[in-house]
Amino acid sequence: MTAPTLATARLTLRPWQPSDREGLWRMQSDPRTMEFLMPVADRAASDAVADRAEAHFARHGFGLWVVEAPGVTDFAGYCGLVHVPYAEHFTPAEEIGWRFDPAFWGRGYATEAARAALDFGFATLGLEEIVAITVPTNFRSRAVMERLGMARDEGGDFDLPSTPPGHPLRRQVLYRLRRS
Repeated sequence: MTAPTLATARLTLRPWQPSDREGLWRMQSDPRTMEFLMPVADRAASDAVADRAEAHFARHGFGLWVVEAPGVTDFAGYCGLVHVPYAEHFTPAEEIGWRFDPAFWGRGYATEAARAALDFGFATLGLEEIVAITVPTNFRSRAVMERLGMARDEGGDFDLPSTPPGHPLRRQVLYRLRRS
């Protein structure tokens, strides 16, 4: 299935194109982008992120869109919805997530793109709830979650199974938003 395109006042959330892989690698090789995420080892691993995003759209009709700011950049980052791929106390669930090139931080793009993805999830997909996760010290992402109206599930903290035991990024906080 082809990914739909979403539009906001300043942004276009669109399907992946081969040319996006360069911007993705540039973003994911920046330590500021990856401060609260497991590192991406090399260009092949970065390309695999785009492959998984495209495959998720093909399977489910939604996923992580490339975020373009027309007249500013063809690749500001990505944002969207994915099925949570592991078993945890809140799964099965759909998670909203984003990753932006630091050159485009501080412009409200994450919040604007995430609102479009949430609207798609609730209005088009008919989801009842969407979750978001991050490490406790990622205050920028937590602020976006709160601007979106998401509430922290105080009893919902958990250890991310894909992160090694003892790693400082293993513990995650859980935010939830129900369709209103």
